[in-house]
Amino acid sequence: MSIFFIYSKADGSYMPTMAGYVLLVAVLLAILIIGAALTGRGRKASAKQIAFSSVAIALGTVTSMIKIFEFPMGGSLTLFSMLFVTLVGYWYGTRAGITASVAYGILQLVLWPYIINPVQPIVDYVLAFGALGLSGVFHNSKNGLVKGYILAVIGRYFFAFLSGLIFFGSYASDYGFTGFFGPVLYSLVYNGIYLGAEAGITLVLLAIKPVRDAMTSVKKLATE
Repeated sequence: MSIFFIYSKADGSYMPTMAGYVLLVAVLLAILIIGAALTGRGRKASAKQIAFSSVAIALGTVTSMIKIFEFPMGGSLTLFSMLFVTLVGYWYGTRAGITASVAYGILQLVLWPYIINPVQPIVDYVLAFGALGLSGVFHNSKNGLVKGYILAVIGRYFFAFLSGLIFFGSYASDYGFTGFFGPVLYSLVYNGIYLGAEAGITLVLLAIKPVRDAMTSVKKLATE
């Protein structure tokens, strides 16, 4: 771990070294290249798909920086960042959505790493953010964006809950969650607050007809 990460005694986390950042960027590029080769049912993704997916990832990254509220142990209420990431799945399906979402998760790890052991970033960044690509399950359905977004958030919540239970459950008593089920309730509530709040605000936004119409128009531009 010393080559790629440096241990911080202050909070018990690991920070990437220069070699670590190079490794993370290399993984990000590999995911994007492999994803571009595999999406589109075995055909290479079109330039338009790559461009629209890149814009969605960029918008998700920028809006993730606008934090309405940030929790001390990670997790924050952002300005619709999950919505932008789920758009790729809504436009191009599950495979493209998961590829873009995993890439987004790796990018989050590169920009704001919080690592306490080798497994935790896989759950927090790869699986949790990657689950946002599940929006593609409903990309051809009526009200597919809303249904896909809800499924994507549930997927991210599941992995965020697992991470909170396994890696951060020891902090449960600090927040008043004691007893055998304390860590379970702690993780359910902790992650449910910020993910549920952002999902609720986003669903209210999507309930506005001009917004829905705009999202439909953008999908036509992305796929035609």
